Formats: sequence, C-alpha cells, structure tokens
Amino acid sequence: MKIGFVVNDVMSEEPVYTTTRLALAAKQQGHEAYLMGIGDFAFEPDGSLTARVRGGTAKTYRSLERYLKDVQKPDVEKQMPVGEFDVVMLRNDPAEDAEARPWANNAAVAFGQLFAAAGVLVVNDPTNLADALSKAYFQHFPEIVRPQTLISRDEEQISKFIADLGGRAVLKPLQGSGGSGVFLVNSSESPNLSQIIEAIARDGYVVAQEYLPAASEGDVRMFVMNGRPLEVDGQIAAFRRKSSGDDLRSNMSAGGKASKVAVTDEMHALVETVQPKLVADGMFLVGIDIVGNKLMEVNVFSPGGLGSCQQLYGHDYAKAIIDDLERKVGIRKHYRSELTNLRLATL
Repeated sequence: MKIGFVVNDVMSEEPVYTTTRLALAAKQQGHEAYLMGIGDFAFEPDGSLTARVRGGTAKTYRSLERYLKDVQKPDVEKQMPVGEFDVVMLRNDPAEDAEARPWANNAAVAFGQLFAAAGVLVVNDPTNLADALSKAYFQHFPEIVRPQTLISRDEEQISKFIADLGGRAVLKPLQGSGGSGVFLVNSSESPNLSQIIEAIARDGYVVAQEYLPAASEGDVRMFVMNGRPLEVDGQIAAFRRKSSGDDLRSNMSAGGKASKVAVTDEMHALVETVQPKLVADGMFLVGIDIVGNKLMEVNVFSPGGLGSCQQLYGHDYAKAIIDDLERKVGIRKHYRSELTNLRLATL
C-alpha cells in the first residue's frame, strides 16, 4: 500500500507529531509512506496530478527522530503521480496557515477532492472538511452534548449572553486551534470585557461559551475512528489533559499535561450521540475533547496525542489506524467505484 500524509510543511514537522508516528507505523508495516506539504501539489497540463513527496529510504528505523531526519534530507524529494497512492491522509492544521498562508487551507481541501476523484481514498473526506474549517462545524452536533454557545461579532449581544450565563464564560476565536486566543471572563474582569471581545473580533467571529466547572480538572482527548472510540486490546485511546497552573487552556501545545483516564458511560454515550454525523461526513479519524459530559471541540484535521496514548497505555494505536486503512483499500479493490470516498472513509 502506498500512503501519503499531507502536512502544512514537511520541513517543519517534528518527531513528536502524530503524523510522524503514523507515517513510521506504515513504513514499519511494509507500506510505502510519504509526506508532502500543502504547497507541493501540481495540476499538470495533461490533467494529471503530481506531488513533491518525501519518504525515508531505510528499511527500518529505531526512532521517530531518525525517521524524520531521513525524510527531511535535501536529496530525498521526488515528484510522484498522486494517482499512484492508495490512501492520502489530510493531516494539515489550518490554524498554522491562517495568517501567513491563508490560501493553504482551501488548497488542501480542493486538492483532496481532486485526489478522491482520481480514485485515491482520501481521509478525512475532503468535501465535508471544507465545512469544518471553522468551529462553526461544531454547532451541527446535537444540542444535548454541546455547552451553551453564541457565535457573534456584536459586543452588546456577546455581553448580554455572558450576563445571562451568570457573568462567567469562555471566549475564543471561531478560527484557530491549539488554545490560541482563549479567555475565561467573569464578573471581576468585566471592565476588560470590551477589549477582549474587540481583540478576538479583529480576526473574525467570536465564540462565547458557557464555562463548565469540570474544566478545572482539564479535558479529555479521545480518538474516534469510524465513529467509534479507537481501542486496542480493550484500552481506548483517551487521556486527560490538564493545564499547568491557572492557565485555562489544557491543549498539549499550550503546556497541558497528559494522564490516564477512565472512560465513563457518559463519555461512551456522548460518542454514540455524535457518531451518526461523523460517519455521514466521512470523518475517519477525529479527536474529540470532552469536559464533564459535554463536547467542547471536534478536531477533524490533525488530532494529536497518539504518542501520549502509547506512552500511557503501552499500545500501538498508530498501527491499528494503518491496519484499518489497509482494510479499506482491500474493500475498494473488490467494489471499485461502487463505493464513494465518503462511504468508504468510515466503513
């Protein structure tokens, strides 16, 4: 199986990234694995699609660091027809390119759609990824699993919503990830509310969300594959992320710490509630963030933390993901074009 991983920029990848772990897992399982950046695609005059790709040349690797070092060597890049791939995983983080390369986000989705049209299995499904470029996608999930939320740029409307919540709420930008631009406001900070709203609204819409007291214990990141919790040998790939000190953000990129978590019946019920939409939208692998019994965010682009799961529980979850992609490729060989990319992505 030939599998490609689309990232923001191959040269800025790090060994700890989940994408690096997935690519090495594919390599170790005997597959051809390649990394490519959003700016590495070409639509040739003859209508074919090509990409500048990078892959490790050694047969085996002892570490993620050694593997990525080989991938990032200057002499390993080559041009490759995209149609030769069996699977392409779109693993770029839109937030990283939002300011410096705003064209990149739409490019990843657009080329992903072209790859799928060429017969390549693309996950997550690129058509519905276009709808998930902002946190507004989150609002399409059932209200019962979501905290009370307002999305607006109107300061008066936002202020009233916060007052109705008792004067305490979380404010964050509609676009973005990694905990960037997240504020907890309460009645004691009301004199600064206007400035906070103005600062966030400068770059777009403001998401105002009820504060959940359970957030003081951090949140739970759970990997969901094909609409079900990712599980290996009875252990679900989930962990608790808790902020360091008084920082509201529990994201690992913002200094959060990972620890083991017992997945509760309430968490299972939450996954069952969001499963129909994830499956219908072709979301093969996502990371859902849970506080208490509420869904806080759905990361459909580049959910991270697979390494934390392996370290905490000793299971190779990356291998399970690659195995499932191999299973899907086998299904496609039998059914060819009878199964759409959307359907096969979560089958």
